[in-house]
Amino acid sequence: MHTTLKVKGETFYLVPEADYQAFTGTKGLPPFPPADVNGDVPAIAYARASIARSIIKDRQAIGWSQAELARRAGVRVETLNRIERAKVSADESTVRKLTKAMKSTKGNARTALAV
Repeated sequence: MHTTLKVKGETFYLVPEADYQAFTGTKGLPPFPPADVNGDVPAIAYARASIARSIIKDRQAIGWSQAELARRAGVRVETLNRIERAKVSADESTVRKLTKAMKSTKGNARTALAV
């Protein structure tokens, strides 16, 4: 069930968070860190989340599991899992391996990661 709200003549629809995430394509993605009172966000945490989201979206677009991407890229699945959860910073060589594996897939015209 969705609720509407009118503010200054404009209608807004209130939806459950899960519906919003499904609609915006953010379901299952690690969140970006919140901004502090000055509007600043922690750079490393933001970079981790940004890289993780790109990898997840690209991997899902080609229909691979974490295990499949890890195998094709030659990285441990545990490493990929931590990267996708934004728990660790991926080094450049790991990102290159992941990107190369996804780009080598027939039908995958692009990946969000450009290294």
